[in-house]
Amino acid sequence: MSAQEFDVIVYGATGFTGRLAAEYLLRTYGAEGEVRWAMAGRDREKLKAVSIKLGAPMNFPLIEAKTSDTGALDALAHRTRAVITTVGPYQLHGEPLLAACVRAGTDYVDLCGEPNWMAAMIAKYENQARQSGARIVFSCGFDSIPFDCGVWFLQQEAIRRFGKPARDVRGRVRKMQGGFSGGTMASMLATLDAAKRDPGIAAQMADPFALSPHRLSPQPSGEDVTHDGDIPSWSAPFVMAAINTKTVHRTNALRNYPYGQDFTYSEMMLTGDGAAGEKRARGALNQSKTQQALLGFAPTRWALRQFALPKPGQGPSKEERESGMYEVLYVGDAGDGRSLRAAVSGDKDPGYGSTSKMISEAALTLIDAPRDATPGGIWTPAAAMGDALIDRLAMRAGLRFQLEN
Repeated sequence: MSAQEFDVIVYGATGFTGRLAAEYLLRTYGAEGEVRWAMAGRDREKLKAVSIKLGAPMNFPLIEAKTSDTGALDALAHRTRAVITTVGPYQLHGEPLLAACVRAGTDYVDLCGEPNWMAAMIAKYENQARQSGARIVFSCGFDSIPFDCGVWFLQQEAIRRFGKPARDVRGRVRKMQGGFSGGTMASMLATLDAAKRDPGIAAQMADPFALSPHRLSPQPSGEDVTHDGDIPSWSAPFVMAAINTKTVHRTNALRNYPYGQDFTYSEMMLTGDGAAGEKRARGALNQSKTQQALLGFAPTRWALRQFALPKPGQGPSKEERESGMYEVLYVGDAGDGRSLRAAVSGDKDPGYGSTSKMISEAALTLIDAPRDATPGGIWTPAAAMGDALIDRLAMRAGLRFQLEN
């Protein structure tokens, strides 16, 4: 058993997704079972209320640590093997806890979908994390585990079957049903505000290699309507692609290019075949362009903050989470006429029901990851944990990874 008091601390347990992660850990592993864990947040009274609501024992460990209190965050990081943090937007609230974990050599997982912040943290902390032994893993929810691990799963099979990876991989969201919380929208608005202050962030968001040390082959844009004749279906832009593609390419780089240096990846959503599918794809494209234009307009952002958005800490109902699901198709082309298909699916709403399980299991997989294979540094889910994470998600978290040919 490790010297730390806890295996995992859930920081942000009073927020919507943090509370779901705590609920999942309590239901799956108990309060004093095989996993030693605690809840943490900025307000002890709110933590106590969450603990009671979840049905945790009266003496369940609760840790108060404000993001502005460096000493409290350092103490927290030293008490645990890994931290799960759901406190976003990360570009506003995330750095102090990440820095504390880096100083302590403590493993860290988050739900970050803010590539501008991730790039800044890589530049600032990667060398320190290597020295301290901290394994920092961004994007351990719906963005980007199913996509990052889906490509990894496909490529491992391609190497087994073909003796080489698929040169070109297409990720296509086949089905998705689920809601979103105020935290997701708050992160998006924070990124838009940052881009307004720094025009370089907009270019960074459009760069598929923004989180990678090198820029390799030209990539498909995924920003227009296309027809995938071999599926067959029309495809339209997918809102999470700007995050997931960066993660997939960073995985390839971190593991010394097992997908090849001529690897390409595109990510879109399927709308169906025929005239009706094309019409839906073009409608989705027009809607996406309209939304981008509106979100770039300051009065619209102000109105969304005031009226239209759920507040951070809010999200879909239990019924919506339970009835949600998703399925992503991956098509890999070897470049010589051979191809391979795989699918990844989840049994709950993608953003919250499934995400709360994914981030919890990612943290537990990470603390068991051998340090000779995954030393200190800033990682992606697939690069850090690979097949071990896929196996655990399939066993525990309701995900399915399966080949289709």
